[in-house]
Amino acid sequence: MGKNIVEKIIEKHLVENYNDEIGIKIDQTLTQDATGTMVYLQLEAIGIEKIKTELSVSYVDHNTLQDGFENADDHNYLRSVAKKFGVVFSQAGNGICHQVHLERFAAPGKTLLGSDSHTPTAGGIGMLAIGAGGLDVASAMAGSPFYLKYPKVIKIELNGRLKPFVSAKDIILKVLEILTTKGNVGYIIEYGGEGIKTLSVPERATITNMGAELGVTTSIFPSDEVTYEFMKAQGREKDFVELLPDKDAKYDKIIKISLDELEPMVALPHSPDNVKKVKEIENLKVNQVLIGSCTNGSYKDMMITSHMLKGLKIAPWVSFGVAPGSRQVLEMVTENGAIVNIIRSGARILELACGFCIGAGQAPSSKGISIRTNNRNFKGRSGTVDAEVYLVSPETAVASAVKGFLTDPRDFAKEYGIEEFKFSIPSKFWVDDSQFLYPENNPEENIIRGPNIGNPPYNEPLSKDIKGVVTIKVGDKITTDHIMPAGYRLKYRSNIQKYSTFVFEEIKPDFYKVATENKNRGLNNIIIAGLSYGQGSSREHAAMCPMYLGVKMVIAKSIERIHRDNLINFGIIPATFVNESDYDRIEEGELIEINDIQSIIVSKNEFDVFNKTKNYYFKIKIDLSDRERDIIKLGGKLNYIKIRYNK
Repeated sequence: MGKNIVEKIIEKHLVENYNDEIGIKIDQTLTQDATGTMVYLQLEAIGIEKIKTELSVSYVDHNTLQDGFENADDHNYLRSVAKKFGVVFSQAGNGICHQVHLERFAAPGKTLLGSDSHTPTAGGIGMLAIGAGGLDVASAMAGSPFYLKYPKVIKIELNGRLKPFVSAKDIILKVLEILTTKGNVGYIIEYGGEGIKTLSVPERATITNMGAELGVTTSIFPSDEVTYEFMKAQGREKDFVELLPDKDAKYDKIIKISLDELEPMVALPHSPDNVKKVKEIENLKVNQVLIGSCTNGSYKDMMITSHMLKGLKIAPWVSFGVAPGSRQVLEMVTENGAIVNIIRSGARILELACGFCIGAGQAPSSKGISIRTNNRNFKGRSGTVDAEVYLVSPETAVASAVKGFLTDPRDFAKEYGIEEFKFSIPSKFWVDDSQFLYPENNPEENIIRGPNIGNPPYNEPLSKDIKGVVTIKVGDKITTDHIMPAGYRLKYRSNIQKYSTFVFEEIKPDFYKVATENKNRGLNNIIIAGLSYGQGSSREHAAMCPMYLGVKMVIAKSIERIHRDNLINFGIIPATFVNESDYDRIEEGELIEINDIQSIIVSKNEFDVFNKTKNYYFKIKIDLSDRERDIIKLGGKLNYIKIRYNK
């Protein structure tokens, strides 16, 4: 039987194969400063002298605003610890990790594990690139395999060619409309069909980047002549390998999309899968338009933006910002003059960083309508709780900025006589790697620790019984941003004691106080949740900080993959209801008991929980591998790794 490309990469990287999960060798890792500080603190705690991966890169791209000393101190720590362990350090201003890694390091057929949920961006170049929690990345850097259940593979067959002013962003929005953000855990998407030959690597990367919102493990394109063209232009053709599925490859599901039939799409507030055609809601007055992010900050995105803006001005009531994804992109559009059209339109050129996507600057006005090209539009993520964020392509964003209303770019182009933009990859990209600090691996390097740098919190081994309180009950689609706020709060990411005071602050402002009181009384804290709990960012703090506050279990209708893994890594039991109707019976403040949980964790998948307050039992289930059961019993992966490493 023929193999698909996912199977081919896994086969070459398989190092452990159990009945319930596999372990694959990780070639490269990627961290960024919002999650990376804790990764390297954990790496220090493991106790190795040098990383075991082929390549690891530490990027500074999230918290580049120096609002207080905390971010700058973290960057000093990251620079010094990279030198100690042999990690490449990408300085602030070099660009967004996913865009830069695609340009300079990503390679087809290799594996990449990143402490950022949008690590699958590199799937656009034919790499098996997976987002994970920081502790999983730290353990991979220490030489441990990355564990996952053998994935199911969905083939999305793209046929035909996109029409003018319809883009790759519209493809992934269509996929989100079809598959939604729920029910895709355990799948990998592999793109194929004749239509992929019409998409450049940056366009493919837009699709794999936003595939993270589907909840799949990752997304990947074949490595073909289009891939070679991109890598040759980057001066990296030596890293190219052809990677195609066999003609008789099998898939668990096949979805066909005709590119000729696609129209400009938009994701409405407050979820990336709340998708409609732009035509259905056009003429919505907008207050802000922002182009950029790791989803749409490529050279192609900047060129189409410039092309459509030539000779035009943005609407006077629109705040308009453009953020190229990397120094390479910014230099090229400066050198060829394309940036002039953008500046003359009235745009502000924003920093080469994640910025507005994570709520670090450019917060909209109160009740503002913000049109953006990034990948998430969760409520409050922009920095303004009552703002409404719509996700679109650069083409739709430009049309909306000029008109001042959400506008179909095809109609806009016709009105202003704008010809189709015919993009081709340049024969040679501008390359300047001077902002990478290449590793010296100096074990004697003095690590710089500012006062905001703490230590990773350790957890106690699992107690014999769980006697807990339902500290909070939440609904569906609770994101890691809901659990641990991003934006300006992220500057405390290295100080768990401080950062923990903000757990669930937008949903239940007194959560920290109540959880701390329960913990001091000797009671465990329990979280009750609906569908897709923990979607969004890979931020392991959404498990680490609750653990620090005494959370021992999450019982939900469903839990998203990365967050589930993070819960396990920090000794929190991820459980789901056997009967979802039991969710409706539970209320905050009720007492929950599970006797002899240590024996249950080792031997059972389904068991009874006693609601002591209302005097009834209900059933929950856990889907854990033997390795994961050991991790939870020991109180978390850090304890588990140290025991294995010492052995």
